[in-house]
Amino acid sequence: MSKSVVNIIDFPVLYNILSELKDFLHFEIMNYENENAFLEEIQKESSIKNYTIITKNLLNSNNINQKSIIHLDNTPINFTLLIDKINTNLLKQRFSFQSNINIKDYSLNLNSRIISNKKNELKLTEREIEIILFLKDKKKPQNINILQKEVWSYVGGLETHTVETHIYRLRKKISDKFNDNNFIVSLKEGYLI
Repeated sequence: MSKSVVNIIDFPVLYNILSELKDFLHFEIMNYENENAFLEEIQKESSIKNYTIITKNLLNSNNINQKSIIHLDNTPINFTLLIDKINTNLLKQRFSFQSNINIKDYSLNLNSRIISNKKNELKLTEREIEIILFLKDKKKPQNINILQKEVWSYVGGLETHTVETHIYRLRKKISDKFNDNNFIVSLKEGYLI
């Protein structure tokens, strides 16, 4: 899942105030001197999908989703309203982001828990989604021990059959519905999407 980030551009006073409140906020705060510094960073950091921008000035870039920008050209600022506005903006973006994640030839909707291709769709369990999300960005096969720790938050005594059974059932569901035996590949070293 993407992390929620509020990017503050050319507004050091606001950054300092929000930094003082960071323990009470449900998002990270980043500070940028200007629009160019922000654009350089956002191009490098492709994992930041859920973000809001706060600025006093209009941003010129066409690459920025205008719905993610909060312009603060009026002072004084009501911080309660500002925090509400930020949280609302982040929630809208998170819902939109979760509506469509592309994995191979499939679209995964986290809100409805449905994976689909152009012809079929399949309802998944929450655990099956967690497995898919964990494996989707991995370049190397992930063994059972890693899956136990990362997906199941490994509790001592968890049998390896639990992981194997979940993955077996998920692979079978996808094979039966989509006739795809290669969505999750089982290798000697572990599992891979």
